[in-house]
Amino acid sequence: MPYVNIRITREGGTTPAQKAALIEGATALLQRVLGKDPATTFVVIDEVELESWGVGGLPVERYRAQRRAG
Repeated sequence: MPYVNIRITREGGTTPAQKAALIEGATALLQRVLGKDPATTFVVIDEVELESWGVGGLPVERYRAQRRAG
């Protein structure tokens, strides 16, 4: 019984169609690569507020600003 957790930032307004595509794709990947039954594959999408996301030891907005600045 596979469980897949996809976490994305809430920015950009992910549509229901995009979420459905993620769920379908993750399920198909597990079926194709590992032979897992889609009927027992669970996919959960968590949307996280941008201020609660960090990368490289920084809040993501600061990280992106530093990358843009070079």
